[in-house]
Amino acid sequence: MTQPQPSSTDRDQLTRFLIEGAGVRGVRVHLQDTWQQIRSRAEYPAAAAELLGEAAAAAALFTGHAKVDGRLSVQLRGSGALRTLFAECTAAGTLRGIAQLDEHGEVRRDLQSLGPDAVLAITIENPSVDGRDPMRYQGLVALESDSLAGAFEDYFRQSEQLPTRLLLAADERQAAGLMLQKLPGDHGDDDGWNRAGALFDTLRPEELLEWTSDDLLTRLFHEDGVTVMVGKPLRFACSCSRERVESMLVSLGEAEAEAAVTAAGGQALVRCEFCGQSYRFNAEEIASLFAVATAEVAAPERLQ
Repeated sequence: MTQPQPSSTDRDQLTRFLIEGAGVRGVRVHLQDTWQQIRSRAEYPAAAAELLGEAAAAAALFTGHAKVDGRLSVQLRGSGALRTLFAECTAAGTLRGIAQLDEHGEVRRDLQSLGPDAVLAITIENPSVDGRDPMRYQGLVALESDSLAGAFEDYFRQSEQLPTRLLLAADERQAAGLMLQKLPGDHGDDDGWNRAGALFDTLRPEELLEWTSDDLLTRLFHEDGVTVMVGKPLRFACSCSRERVESMLVSLGEAEAEAAVTAAGGQALVRCEFCGQSYRFNAEEIASLFAVATAEVAAPERLQ
């Protein structure tokens, strides 16, 4: 039987909501075109692709939960077949993501296969008041659970001291996430959180992927009354730019940048792994970069 598909206005969307009778707040994310754009950038084994899709959905979910004026990223590093998993969502609703794999070994969805030194982190970068370096906040997530959703549930329960439930899912076409959290204080009746959690447990990953936001919230929580807040559209976009690549080249040092040009036959090529955009630099452009950088360092400070 054909299952209902999210409408064009429902997919690639972040939806915040309140379950008023239960005293619970929530966020639901659905990615379709966005996820397909991220996934099309490289060929991944099925397990790695599913983890990347879940990480992308989680990054978007958390921007609907925390105060993010800049960008929020989820990063997983391990010593197994999956070396790096990175997903980022900005306050504007743009996402990007990438997975880096070891050439040998089979990627497994079990987080315990990442190795004893594996690290999972949530990082928020917000613009600073003075417009200089961004303000950076990072939380390390314990990897005691086998799944990303379980690890994030443990993190929010310990860091915010609030009961939290999380479900993440991804397949070849779409990725999605649902997050519930008990409201601080005495909102809702005494059994509200337990009731919402029991209904949450009936939701299967395939239903999270296929049901529209209205269907999902109505089927699960209609008895307690759901208030849907203003949604936010999500889309794929990369924050790379020629200016950022130039800064990266300057940070390498003049000798290494010139060597890259020479080794490439007179024109260095830098390719963004997130979006595939290529940036080319010849010897004259490299020399100009370092001439400008040297002039900026040498310029005297001016009285303001």
